[in-house]
Amino acid sequence: MRVGIDKIGLFTPNKYVDMVDLAHARNEDPNKYLIGIGQSEMSVADQTQDAVSMGINATMKYIDRIDKDKIGLLVFGTESGIDQSKSASLFVKTALKLKPEVRTFEVKEACFGLTAALMIARDFVRVHPDKTAMVIGSDIARYGIGTAGEVTQGAGSVSMLIKADPAILALNDGHSAYSEDINDFWRPNDSKLAMVDGKYSTQVYLDFFSKTFADYKKQKKLETNDFDAIIYHLPFTKMGLKANRLAVADQDEATTEKLQNSFDASKQLSRRVGNIYTASLYMSLLSLLENGNLPAGALVGLFSYGSGAMGELYSGNLVEGYEKEVNAAGDEKMLKRRQKVSVPEYEEIFNTALDDPEDNEELTSDDEKGTWYFAGTKGNIRQYKVK
Repeated sequence: MRVGIDKIGLFTPNKYVDMVDLAHARNEDPNKYLIGIGQSEMSVADQTQDAVSMGINATMKYIDRIDKDKIGLLVFGTESGIDQSKSASLFVKTALKLKPEVRTFEVKEACFGLTAALMIARDFVRVHPDKTAMVIGSDIARYGIGTAGEVTQGAGSVSMLIKADPAILALNDGHSAYSEDINDFWRPNDSKLAMVDGKYSTQVYLDFFSKTFADYKKQKKLETNDFDAIIYHLPFTKMGLKANRLAVADQDEATTEKLQNSFDASKQLSRRVGNIYTASLYMSLLSLLENGNLPAGALVGLFSYGSGAMGELYSGNLVEGYEKEVNAAGDEKMLKRRQKVSVPEYEEIFNTALDDPEDNEELTSDDEKGTWYFAGTKGNIRQYKVK
């Protein structure tokens, strides 16, 4: 029995800042951001969008095409949690009107969270093949105005349905995992801004990729040229490019070109949205599906990384007809709906979003009709509404 990804949806907020504008405001050469970091735009979340609302909106992209009564599990991966106790998934479950029998909880390990959720869901479906599982990764990456990490911020969510006989990607048995207790990135309880040692984190990311990629190939008796694509967690696209260069080192021209082309396809959405932490790898997958030209059966390697640190390499094969399950035109329309904001406007939105609204203050959304948003709190209980 094959188990894997059957549906996938992406959401990002309705505002963005242009990296050329940001570079000029920070007295930097734009090419430092456009080429050196590999980003061209960065989605910006205002007070009305949080991990929960974005997760709902990502799921709404496919909810009308599935049988909700078959869902037995909902797992939410995030490092932008909105409550120290209550799971973000419960708010989503209510908004989607899922059955009370659905088992639901939240998981955390930095950017590895959605991969952890996916593996839990895969195993659940293997034991309950008549059921499906929903997994969501949703995050707002914040490092602070004027910081070294500012250009690697972003906001968004990816939601996926996991089931037997999937329509998009069939997951293969086995994986290579590697973890260490290190301090390359963290966010204390009293801070909405992450703390990061950027150069160290890059070094660890690349080291974990090398270890897991080599081990996975050994386990599965694969060579690099057996992969039709390798995709990566992308905190910024240049990070993935560095990992891909390690993957193709000493490979022939044909393999190098094949994997470079697939990487180029996989980075297009990330380049425009920015870092979305737990969902970044799966935005790479969606970008590959929309911009690549891979045949059914193509072997795709996926490298997941969460600072602190946890890395994992696994693979899947594309399913016949997977193209029917993605909507490149719809995602492009979603990106184009975004309003370009000036750097001063972005700074005001950013700083305002760092503060919680006063209790009983009602927030309203300026996004499109049908968009879910955080409407503030009543009696310190979070309220979510649809526009």
